[in-house]
Amino acid sequence: MKEYQTITEISGPLVFAEVDEPVGYDEIVEIETPQGDTLRGQVLESSDGLVSIQVFEGTGGIDRNASVRFLGETMKMPVTEDLLGRVLDGSGNPIDDGPEIVPDERRDIVGEAINPFSREYPEEFIQTGVSAIDGMNTLVRGQKLPIFSGSGLPHNELALQIARQATVPEEEEGDEGDGSEFAVIFGAMGITQEEANEFMDDFERTGALERSVVFMNLADDPAVERQVTPRLALTTAEYLAFEKDYHVLVILTDMTNYCEALREIGAAREEVPGRRGYPGYMYTDLAQLYERAGRIEGKEGSVTQIPILTMPGDDDTHPIPDLTGYITEGQIMMDRDLNSQGVEPPINVLPSLSRLMDDGIGEGLTREDHGDVSDQMYAAYAEGEDLRDLVNIVGREALSERDNKFLDFADRFEEEFVQQGYDTNRSIDETLEIGWDLLSMLPEEELNRIDEELIDEHYREEEVEAVQAD
Repeated sequence: MKEYQTITEISGPLVFAEVDEPVGYDEIVEIETPQGDTLRGQVLESSDGLVSIQVFEGTGGIDRNASVRFLGETMKMPVTEDLLGRVLDGSGNPIDDGPEIVPDERRDIVGEAINPFSREYPEEFIQTGVSAIDGMNTLVRGQKLPIFSGSGLPHNELALQIARQATVPEEEEGDEGDGSEFAVIFGAMGITQEEANEFMDDFERTGALERSVVFMNLADDPAVERQVTPRLALTTAEYLAFEKDYHVLVILTDMTNYCEALREIGAAREEVPGRRGYPGYMYTDLAQLYERAGRIEGKEGSVTQIPILTMPGDDDTHPIPDLTGYITEGQIMMDRDLNSQGVEPPINVLPSLSRLMDDGIGEGLTREDHGDVSDQMYAAYAEGEDLRDLVNIVGREALSERDNKFLDFADRFEEEFVQQGYDTNRSIDETLEIGWDLLSMLPEEELNRIDEELIDEHYREEEVEAVQAD
């Protein structure tokens, strides 16, 4: 290990130093300031005779007299099952006044991509307790399903609700099940201190912290640390899933802050910008994170991801949601109009999508009527939405009795199915029973997407009579 005093330039979060030997990419660096402080950094770029170093704690206090030491190893996360219930900062250091972490091993945070040949297809249901997700855009183990939100929308409340309520339902009676436990890894990037306090108060109040590992990177923490936080979280998740057989749900918020950190560091490196000033490699960088979700053949555990991002200007064509949509398997869309109406959570099911839903529902997984109910409610709600536009032009009196029933369905769908509050945990059975209550408002002949046997079993004649009486 050599020590250098050859710093040539300090630019934003970057330090440039001359060296006389090869230095590896991503190698960890210690920088000792003239005041005696020791800061950690990582090699960002290495060329003949010159390296650029991104400093995790910021470059304050560093000058050209500082000493630079290259440690000859990449950044590693100390992992152990005892991390459950702990709160760490964005660099993986405990901040909960708990005991020192004694790791079982130290793992490279970059991780390794899952070999496609070894991947097991995701097809097992995860119950979030949120009807708009479970009923209409089902999450399955090993999936990556982002939440697309906007500034000021309650995505944090939804994230906490999922963290509290998410479970792997017990197997059907007679099945042995895999005996795996459920854990949540919560990675927060660039959040305010107020948001951090809300997160921790909720985790402690509800007891969710006992099965969780929390990583907190605050808005006033260095941008460089924001690049490390999700990798530390995913490394921990992979260890718990593939070594300790946990089903792990990773919630990352807010990916927009992560991408802004990428742009800031790219500007400091004077890179040629891509779309809207973001680095051209942002797609690759995001893929490296999102593709760490999945299942591996022969392993009981799984890693499921719910990244949360705020779309700048509510623009779903912005590079961050656009690239995220390419990589992931669908999206949950939060809606500003529903939020203004007081719907909690304000999830718009029409532009939302879970591409793996069909493989995670149905007989033996949820209920055999799940797919039919979801398809029929989607079609009926879409028709009701179209009719709302027509009402604005011709008035409700000009519509037929049939059309008015679909309008009523759309209203009650939002008021009773999507609306549930942030403290209500609905089982999939409760969600589907509410769905049947709503579908029974419509004439039986309109239920053209549901098997006749299921209609005979679940259709509520009394609901039809109540609607007619109204």
